[in-house]
Amino acid sequence: MTVETFDPQSPLISVTAPAIDFFEKQLKNKADSLIRLSTKVSGCTGFAYVIEIADQAEDGDEVLTFSNVLSIAVAEQAHEIIRYTEIDYVDDGINGIIKYNNPNVVDECGCGESFNVG
Repeated sequence: MTVETFDPQSPLISVTAPAIDFFEKQLKNKADSLIRLSTKVSGCTGFAYVIEIADQAEDGDEVLTFSNVLSIAVAEQAHEIIRYTEIDYVDDGINGIIKYNNPNVVDECGCGESFNVG
């Protein structure tokens, strides 16, 4: 039997400096908006991340503040799926991509559309 301990000082997610910069640019002309992170059932392995700009958090969301501009609301149903995930933004040539470094992922589909947690 294993026991999981919850550390209330440990963040639900972390966000790298490049990701903060990216999200702040997305929110630049959207005063009082925030980023909302959730998951949905999708693809061949289980779940997909959903990131959207929202006017407000939904009931049950945990709102985390990363700067004066950036707050991220994490959907309650996604907490256990994404706990301890680091969100990063990586330049890839002329494109940029949001990367999720999720230690809970045990399997991903080949195209990167979906993931499964253990």
